Amino acid sequence: MKTKNLSFNARAIHAGSEPDSSTGAHVAPIYRTSTYVMENVEKAIIAGYGDVEGIYAYTRYSNPTVDAVQRKIAALENAEACLMAASGMCAITTALLAVLNAGDHLVAGNTIYGGTFAFVKNIIPRFGIEATTVSITGEGVENIRKAMKPNTKVVYIETPCNPTLGITDIKRAAEIAHEAGALLFVDNTFATPYLQNPLSLGADIVLHSTTKYLNGHGDVLGGAIVGSKELVHKIDADFMKYMGGIMSPADASELSKGIKTLGARMDRHCENARKVAEFLDAHDMVEKVLYPGLESHPGYEIAKRQMKDFGGMMSFNVRGGFEAGKKLMDSVRMISLATSLGNVDSLIQHSASMSHASMSMEEREAVGIADGQVRLSVGIEEAEDIIRDLDQALNNVKKELKL
Repeated sequence: MKTKNLSFNARAIHAGSEPDSSTGAHVAPIYRTSTYVMENVEKAIIAGYGDVEGIYAYTRYSNPTVDAVQRKIAALENAEACLMAASGMCAITTALLAVLNAGDHLVAGNTIYGGTFAFVKNIIPRFGIEATTVSITGEGVENIRKAMKPNTKVVYIETPCNPTLGITDIKRAAEIAHEAGALLFVDNTFATPYLQNPLSLGADIVLHSTTKYLNGHGDVLGGAIVGSKELVHKIDADFMKYMGGIMSPADASELSKGIKTLGARMDRHCENARKVAEFLDAHDMVEKVLYPGLESHPGYEIAKRQMKDFGGMMSFNVRGGFEAGKKLMDSVRMISLATSLGNVDSLIQHSASMSHASMSMEEREAVGIADGQVRLSVGIEEAEDIIRDLDQALNNVKKELKL
């Protein structure tokens, strides 16, 4: 089915969800197979390494169930191609290592997911690749130009970024990168393709941890690399096929089902997040709320320009520092203490001791990750229930620590 002219929700439901070609089954089966029987040697040669669409040789190269969810995500990002990975980190590391070689240089935002920060700081230098991290949110996007070198091949950003919800002007970042002959990679996990389409703003590759909002139910690991056919094929042929970090057919099937409700879920996430952010902003135990939907947020105008809505993620600094942040984690009742995000249920974490523990205190302070900073993934429960739980937890911190 051609879905180009359909609405987002129609594409989320119908793209890559065609009836099974052999039986007409409304929901296609999960192709749980490692290999495929060939009719003859000629077909085996054509199948090669999975480069011919619709002809399969080995599931590490391609699989019908995985192909289907790749078509769905590509349709949502208005992209030519998508490559699934076993996790978000697998997607990020595979994409970077496939295009960077020894002697190349990478520029990355200095506020990114802790696992990505550790990879950029500690792992890629082992391959002879140089990396520079700079502040790139707001007016800081011009710092990209200052950090560029003749051997810069990739500029890597998250927007909104994890966990401070900083906003980077994607269009401007793309212009700066392309002027120097570099590629722009954008991690779009927080925004999702429902709220933001980086490729339309000039990005070359979009990355997702599909574990998060795209799946939405906390029961699948996965990642996606999205972009042009030429570039995605290069990442696949030059790296993924040999590293083997593929998504399983079972996870691809679950992910496909989750994506069908992405639009409806994101509307509710955004609606709830606005109410929660306003509540926290007025609470005497909260020093600062980091949510791009608040007009006080420094990235508000950029976010309003390049996003459909402001998302369901926020962070806030609890009065009382590190101990207050930890105490809050132990005080919530309905909200789950968990390091992930994007589930239908609300999740909370203490960034300094959990997702960004790999950063030193000095590195965290430099990018605005306060010791008492808490990251909240606002779920689709009733907003009043989320607010009630946060209120009792904050009041308990105040009582227990005598603040």
